[in-house]
This record gives sequence, structure tokens and C-alpha cells, in this order.
Amino acid sequence: MASKKKFDFAAHIQEALNDSQLRSNFKFAMGTMIQKRKAVFADPEETAALRRTGNAIKRRCLSRLPALLEKLEKKCTENGIVVHWAETTAEANNIVLDIMKRHDATRLVKGKSMVSEEMHLNSFLEERNIEALETDLGEFIIQLNNEPPSHIIVPAIHKNRKQVAQIFHEKLKDTPYVEEVEKLNAIARKTLREKFRMGQVGLSGVNFAVAETGTLVLVENEGNGRMCTTVPPVHIALMGLEKVVEKLDDVPPLLRLLTGSATGQIITTYVNMITSPRKKGEKDGPTEVHLVILDNGRSKMLADRQLRQTLQCIRCGTCLNHCPVYTRIGGHAYGSVYPGPIGKILTPQIDGLDLKGSLATASSLCNACQEVCPVMIPIPAIIRRMRDESYGNCADSHAETIIKGHGFKKNIIESIVWKGWAAVYRLPYLNRLTTRMLGRFGHRLPKVGPLKAWTSVRTTPKFAPKSLHDLAKEEGIRDE
Repeated sequence: MASKKKFDFAAHIQEALNDSQLRSNFKFAMGTMIQKRKAVFADPEETAALRRTGNAIKRRCLSRLPALLEKLEKKCTENGIVVHWAETTAEANNIVLDIMKRHDATRLVKGKSMVSEEMHLNSFLEERNIEALETDLGEFIIQLNNEPPSHIIVPAIHKNRKQVAQIFHEKLKDTPYVEEVEKLNAIARKTLREKFRMGQVGLSGVNFAVAETGTLVLVENEGNGRMCTTVPPVHIALMGLEKVVEKLDDVPPLLRLLTGSATGQIITTYVNMITSPRKKGEKDGPTEVHLVILDNGRSKMLADRQLRQTLQCIRCGTCLNHCPVYTRIGGHAYGSVYPGPIGKILTPQIDGLDLKGSLATASSLCNACQEVCPVMIPIPAIIRRMRDESYGNCADSHAETIIKGHGFKKNIIESIVWKGWAAVYRLPYLNRLTTRMLGRFGHRLPKVGPLKAWTSVRTTPKFAPKSLHDLAKEEGIRDE
């Protein structure tokens, strides 16, 4: 399991900035993904209308989430899908382990699942002598190299073909070094095909779960997801509780937004809709389907009107592609499963501000993430909420909840400084005195502590020797 200790974000950032190869890889990849999205969403009016529709669907579903989850469980159970509830990642891991044990299974083949990354499922199972193999090409590459994903949609986006070729050559037995993309794909396909055949249990994520019909919707481009959900006799699907939608009619607009934003496609190569285990007379499919619904702090987000908007996310990753911070440092610098803008607001709520609140500092608040978010999440406003709560304040006076780790940055010195600042602007005589003192001695302020850090990346301000009031008075203008 991942360690719950505070990490040095600044050191991670510096390490990433010093990696010229990493920055080169990201520069190429991000530019390509941005252009693909622009081509798919070429009509601004149509795109704006579609985003409003997506936003309305997610807001409606979140407002009715408890009832929809109950309906989803009822319909899935009627369809023959076994539903499990997990409040924590530890509970979810043990549910998966219990299913594996009941089938004497030691091999798990996995489709792409961010929830499984959130659970750190692979390491949990490996510690218990169960092989968990990633079958998504990007996930497969980084698993071979013992790395976490760097991107929500493209896990190995930080690697170029030469680096992938070297990983295959070193990690896969008797594999020659080849750089041609087609040959690299063939090597991965040959390796994974055998694993699919031997897999005892298959695992997948869930893009949308339809309460109306008890249907699990999965989208993919490689076919590995379909292999994981049909070849093994047992299928386990993992989802965060926010993935439920009310009815089947909600899926097409969200699907259009997801695929266009994530990969610049009108629709992905495969759209899998799973409603039951294999029925009598059917030629393929698992004999058992299990759905694990994870909370892990999501119900607390749901209880707050502002933080609830975090749960609108459909995991398209486009906010990462357009973020000037993420595109320069990559996903690993964030030290968490969810990087980039969405990670800055989701991770601190899951792990606590005291552990991951520093993620919210890595933002210029340029609003690029909000401008491209397909479901219109106000990410910058929630980032400001993270920052305010880190100092014990609250951005929204009507906030219903307090984030875990609230006030971890608060200290007596800063409190005194800000109270003094407020007094200067509240009391005229103190304002005049401070203005005169800064005009005379401001250039001599010692650059130490926070002031040194602030001026290291900014031009030191020059204080005017006379205030505006003084200048006006000299010109004979009345101060009223």
C-alpha cells in the first residue's frame, strides 16, 4: 500500500524540470493531443451547448446520487451482477482478494482502471502472491518499468518510442531492441495474448454505470478491455460512486464529450456495454460479474455544494493537456494517482490537505482547465478553496464541510502579519505612518524567509518616496 506520508512537492517539481528528455516528450505529446481535440470540437457554439448538456446531466445525477446508487444496485442484482460496497480502498482491496480466493485464482488480467490505481491494487495483490497484469499498452509499459501512470488517459505519455524499445528489450525475455512502433505493438500483443488465455479473473474500470438498466459502460481503443471482460470466467468491475448516471439517454452526450476531450475521437474503437454475466446459449462472456463501488471520501465531497462539483469529472484528462504546469513537469511530480488540475482538487480531498494540500499551489489560476473541461468543473475556484482551507480559512462562507487537514499551514507569525495588514488599511493614521516608513526604508527590507522566496521569482517592488495623498496635497488638491 502507498505510504501516507507528506511528500516534498517542490523537490519533485525541480527534478522534473531538470529532465530535458521528459520535457521534450511532453512538449510533443501535449501539442498533438490539443490539436486533436480542437479538430473534433471545431464549432464553438455546438461545443458550448454540448458542455452545458454534460454539466446538467452530471449535476442532476449527483443531486440524486443516493437514490440512483440504490437503483443501480437493484437493477444489477436483477441482472445477475453481484454488487459490493467499499467505504475505503482497504475494503475494496479485500473484496477483490476475497473473490480471487474463492476461485483459487492467482492470475488477474486488468483493463485500464484509475480506481484500481487509487486502491494501489497491484501491489496489494502482489504482496499476497497474486499476479496482476496490466493489459492496456501504456499501463503495460510502465508496469514493466515499475512506474505509476503519468496521465489519466495516456499512462506512458512521458516515454518516447526509444525508451519503450529499451524497456521491452530489458524486461521481456529474448526481445530484440526495435524502435518501429508497429513492431513494438506486435511484441506487446504477443505477450498479452498468452496472458489473456491464462487469466483466471479479469478486472476493468467503469466509465458510466446506468441506474435505469444496470448497465456498465466501458470505452477503449485497444480491445484489451473487451478481452479482460469476456475471456476470463470471472469479471470484476471497479468504480467510484460518482460514475452512476440516471438513464441510458444520458450516455451519448457524455460519451461524445469523453472521447472528444480525451483522445480527439468522435467515438472510441470499442464501446462495451455489460448488463449481465453470460446467459444460457451465449458463446462468450464471464459466468460471474462483480461490481465494486468505492466511496473513499466521495460521499463527503457530495455533502458540500462547492466540492461536489469535483465529482462531475469524467476522467477525460483534457485539463492536464492544457495546464501550463502539468505540461512542464508531468504526472509523476504530483506524487499521486490523479495529477494535473483535477488532481489538485481531488487528491487533497481524499488524502487530506496536510498530506497533499501543496498540490493546489502549483497553479497560475489561468483558467485554461475550466475553459476546456467538458462538464464545466470550476477547477480554479476549488483550487482557491484548497488554498484558503490550508490556512484555516474558507473560500465559501456557505461551505457545508471542512476538508481533512484544514488549517495545516496556519501559523502565528502569518496570522500576526495579516492582522497587521488589515489594520493598516482599516486605520487611516496607521496607513499614513506605514506608507511613509515604506517610502523611506522599504528598499532596505532584508530579503529573508518568505520575502526572499517571493523576490526570487519576482521583481522587488520600489516604494514611492511620497504617497498619492502627499503629492495631491503639494498640488493644492483637497484631501476629502
